[in-house]
Amino acid sequence: MASRPALLTLSDEESMLKESVSSFAQNDLAPRVPAMDKASKMDKEVLDQCFAQGLMGVEIPVEHGGAGMDFVSSCIVIEELAKVDAAVAVCVDVQNTLFNNAVMRYGTPDIRAKYLPRLATDMVGSFCLSEAGSGSDAFALATKATEDGDSYVLDGTKCWITNAGEAGLFLVMANVDHALGYKGITAFLVEKGTPGLSLGKKEDKLGIRASSTHEVILENCRVPKENVLGEVGKGYKIAIETLNEGRIGIGAQMIGLAQGAFDFAMGYIHQRKQFGSRIADFQGMQFQYAQAATDIEAARLMVYNAARLKQSGQPFVTEAAMAKLYSSQVANRVAGQCIEWLGGVGFTREFAAEKYFRDAKIGQIYEGTSNLQLQTIAKQISRTWS
Repeated sequence: MASRPALLTLSDEESMLKESVSSFAQNDLAPRVPAMDKASKMDKEVLDQCFAQGLMGVEIPVEHGGAGMDFVSSCIVIEELAKVDAAVAVCVDVQNTLFNNAVMRYGTPDIRAKYLPRLATDMVGSFCLSEAGSGSDAFALATKATEDGDSYVLDGTKCWITNAGEAGLFLVMANVDHALGYKGITAFLVEKGTPGLSLGKKEDKLGIRASSTHEVILENCRVPKENVLGEVGKGYKIAIETLNEGRIGIGAQMIGLAQGAFDFAMGYIHQRKQFGSRIADFQGMQFQYAQAATDIEAARLMVYNAARLKQSGQPFVTEAAMAKLYSSQVANRVAGQCIEWLGGVGFTREFAAEKYFRDAKIGQIYEGTSNLQLQTIAKQISRTWS
């Protein structure tokens, strides 16, 4: 039997990508992170650099101005960015795994030709699904779309929308007929500046503060029918398929964050001495960081296994849910431990450990809470026994 390649063996192209993004994150992004976090605002130069390096159009075909790479490559980019700043990582994540992929899969040739070159070079996308009354129950959304001649008129308010502050294009889920339930949900592409589209309050968040999170308000917002993404009434399918993939991206964000926190703390405890010895040399500490390193590696294997399955066209829903669930648990656990390893200084804003800790929490909430991941996993397992 031929030997099976190691799960995380990277191709030459993937290795070069990893090194390039790591260099950008460490040298260009890292110096800006504290100021962005404090100001709760993305530095435009950072965003411009992400576009310039092709990080906002990883999977967009070359003929449309993108990098022409694959889903695993998107995960590599997200992980490397998250080692330095989870806020920038999620901006890039939403762009690639949610927005761009939905446009590539469901857009007409005209839509792809119109928007993909912009999404690859200078336009941020924002995925608008959640509402005040439809968080985990995504298909209880109240936003309506009323047919009117050659257009649809959208009315409603979306909440907790990532990238809204920088977005030039919004993918909005609205229901054309609430009597149809989820079968009325339809996806619309709405450009920034469209009359009737505005941003509401900006959320003042615990973590990933440089990632903009706004309400998106639609009041008599007229959208041409050619901007329907996919078919009318198929928005639920777009949302489900896109979020299943997006969960792997969040998994990549969480393992990057966990690794970044771990590396930062390990650098400290290998220099800091107590009772004449380095903190890292005490057996009680060794057992803790050995376990943390093992947990991070296990989470990484789960994330990239799910990514490889998705990329090869195999079933991946269970693996994606497991990867997202476990990686977010690991990120929260490791980030918390890293603060303890640093002691008192870890609890101060002077050191990066507390930011990793704040940023980690969202991983158990967005793109499906941990309980929803458990529910998905249980349903998938139960089907094999029915």
